[in-house]
Amino acid sequence: MSTVTHTPGGLAGPDQAPPPAPRAAVGGGAGARFFNGFSHLFLAVWAVMVVYPLLWVVMSALKTDSEVIRKPLSLIPERLQWDNFARAWTEGQIGSFFVNTVLVLTGSVFLTMLLGSMAAYVLARYDFPGNRFIYYMFLSGLTLPIYLAAVPLFKGVYNMGVTLPFLGPNKHLMLILVYVAWSLAFTVFFMHSFFRTLPTAIAEAGMVDGASHSRLFFSVMLPMAKPGLISIGIFNVLGQWNQWYLPTLLMQSVAGEPKNQVISQGLIELSVNQGYRSDWSGLFAGVTMAMLPVLIVYIVFQRQVQSGLTAGVSK
Repeated sequence: MSTVTHTPGGLAGPDQAPPPAPRAAVGGGAGARFFNGFSHLFLAVWAVMVVYPLLWVVMSALKTDSEVIRKPLSLIPERLQWDNFARAWTEGQIGSFFVNTVLVLTGSVFLTMLLGSMAAYVLARYDFPGNRFIYYMFLSGLTLPIYLAAVPLFKGVYNMGVTLPFLGPNKHLMLILVYVAWSLAFTVFFMHSFFRTLPTAIAEAGMVDGASHSRLFFSVMLPMAKPGLISIGIFNVLGQWNQWYLPTLLMQSVAGEPKNQVISQGLIELSVNQGYRSDWSGLFAGVTMAMLPVLIVYIVFQRQVQSGLTAGVSK
């Protein structure tokens, strides 16, 4: 009498053995665990490499000058010297540098975002002769290093300052305009891709309701592009806050006039003067105060930056 074996896949004959059980892929699991462990180790090392210098600067700002020289790599000060920040703000004139930088960035970032978003919107949503040519002209600004344009830029700023005295090369307004021109290329490139992802039906509904092109842009499309505006705004703030070359090139004659300098110029001058004053703790305090605003801005808007960068992909 033959026997019939019941198997998950059906009935097996008398001489047919049941199929073997599937074997776990040992190699794949071990490889995945190795890769995960290696990636976590790499990220941990990278985090230490990034965080340690920042922490070292902050803790050095709380030391005395003798501690900075005797124990340069020590993170724990013997006693917290909070007066270093007050001395750097007043005697080091970090306060003047800070105010000048905030004024310049307020004007330059606002104009960059306004003009860049308007240009990107028109290039992304309207078809007209020369559209692609204008767009590629903006993109060409990303390929030109600012150092190659130093001589014509300085000459142009100088000539404009002679023609229009209120736009002299030592004025903050001229630096604002140069910052705007320097940042427009990437702003248009980023916002152009973002505006193309916005739904066309909403724009058409606004036009049917009688909205003008300007009202449609400011009341409908621009609020919808808020994640992208926040992301590119953070990039512009970081890039212009850390900019050193353009202020040094265009505001050369204000060296020694801290009331007109931005913070990047002020920190360079403050570091050069350490050879005569030896106020190293004040220098670290000034660097800390210059570093903290951009860190705070990024930490506060971190989620908005990430959502803005991924919005174009997910839509």
